[in-house]
Amino acid sequence: MIFSDTQLQELTRQAITAALAAGQLINAHRETGVKVDKKETGTSTAAQVVTEVDHKAQAAILAILEPLCDEYDLALLTEESPDNGQRQYKPAFWSIDPMDGTLNFINGQAGFSVSIALVAKNGTPLLGVVYDPVEKNLYQAVRNSGAYRNGEPIKVPEQNPRHPLVLRTDYSFQTDPLLEKTLTGLQDVAHRLGFNGTAIQYRNGAVLNACGILEDPNICYFKYPKPGGGSLWDYAATACLYHETGAIASDIYGQSMDLNRQDSTFMNHRGLLYANGQALADHIVALYRSISRL
Repeated sequence: MIFSDTQLQELTRQAITAALAAGQLINAHRETGVKVDKKETGTSTAAQVVTEVDHKAQAAILAILEPLCDEYDLALLTEESPDNGQRQYKPAFWSIDPMDGTLNFINGQAGFSVSIALVAKNGTPLLGVVYDPVEKNLYQAVRNSGAYRNGEPIKVPEQNPRHPLVLRTDYSFQTDPLLEKTLTGLQDVAHRLGFNGTAIQYRNGAVLNACGILEDPNICYFKYPKPGGGSLWDYAATACLYHETGAIASDIYGQSMDLNRQDSTFMNHRGLLYANGQALADHIVALYRSISRL
């Protein structure tokens, strides 16, 4: 173990303090006009937009977490700063998205959140903190110590056979060449697993998309492989939450997410998959393998 249980709990407390501080700042700007800029990285509008609020939220987080880097010998990876490569050499690194779902924030829609994780050099998520400033929901998890929502243990409920199997994904999937085959394949998966039909929901904001599955087991969230897009800071915190609840967070092939990829911060090269249980995850993996060969 890189850190003692006491150290991880203290780091989690500091991450929670940082997430709440960023969330308070974000809420303070929700009703005000903000300047919107465009980043050169990213392959979609949702990935390219950035506001002054993103930068201010990051500054609020770093004011709390950056001093811990020297104390605990940690590296730092944040969405709004260049990757300095130190995450490949330090025992662990902070993986920070000061505001996931910026496009939702700009459009006055819910679905944005603060996401903070601590990831070991080998890619193991050690702690994860997510804060939804609209609903005031705080999710937290520590490796081998459980996952909590607003202080209560997260227990993924059982599948409800009266409701449909829902694919939740972002708007870019509307133009995916495998969309129609996916929807047809999902109908077969739903039948095999006893769901009452299928549905699809398009929502930007990878972090809260994943968190929602922990409360509704009839939902799965996945993306197919493609160049660019989807970054380490989008998935590190929720991967820890899923590990601690026994739910599945993997790439689309059913393998562990590469949360400390050496050559890039992008994650979409192997796709991703969030599901409430192994049976559903296995069916989605088999579905992708089947339709990607057609």
